[in-house]
Amino acid sequence: MNEHIVSAFENELRGLSQRVAEMGGLVEKQIVGAIDSLIRADVPLAEEVRRADPAIDAMQREIEETGILIIARRQPMAVDLREVVGALRIAADLERVGDLAKSVAKRAIAINGQVSLPKVTGGFDAMARLALERVKRVLDAYAHRDVAAALEVWKADGDIDALYNSLFRELLTYMLEDPRNIGSCTHLLFCAKNLERIGDHATNIAETIHYIVTGTALAEERPKLDTTIFGAGN
Repeated sequence: MNEHIVSAFENELRGLSQRVAEMGGLVEKQIVGAIDSLIRADVPLAEEVRRADPAIDAMQREIEETGILIIARRQPMAVDLREVVGALRIAADLERVGDLAKSVAKRAIAINGQVSLPKVTGGFDAMARLALERVKRVLDAYAHRDVAAALEVWKADGDIDALYNSLFRELLTYMLEDPRNIGSCTHLLFCAKNLERIGDHATNIAETIHYIVTGTALAEERPKLDTTIFGAGN
């Protein structure tokens, strides 16, 4: 492979990685918008989050098509192949995070200010901050191919699970105390589960970073502290 081809190939890999980073930035914005729309009962903001979702889907498809084309044209091996496969995996996880943010926004629209539970709102804010922090940190780890930083995100997944367990119990209490809360609290339960799943996808990305850099899968069992019935089978 001559020098020109090598340089072009390296540029293609960098471009693929950059598109993943750009997609990550859009997804972070979606998470912030979704949780703000829920906490502030901001229906216009929730609608904005819903409208932005197709752009994330389009980026995921573009990254997938680019990655497949690189594999077909360049036939990469070893770390170069892992770079392409890793980008495809991460883009798929980011697309799912975008879907989860959209789902939170849709439920914010469905609730539409019908429920006012300040303590629960505080719990959602804490969960959202943790989930967003995990996504930011793991994307930074990807940008620097930092396995140690990725492993820190991977090991910290239990923090979000613990907050989810607490919110789950609190929402059930509200539902038992007053049946009129059941509808809105059910929406909130699904919102909490979506935030917990965002943390799971950040953990997936951390595992992919480990694979890209080392060429091996993590041998340890993933930390998981979700003890609710919603977590069955996860």
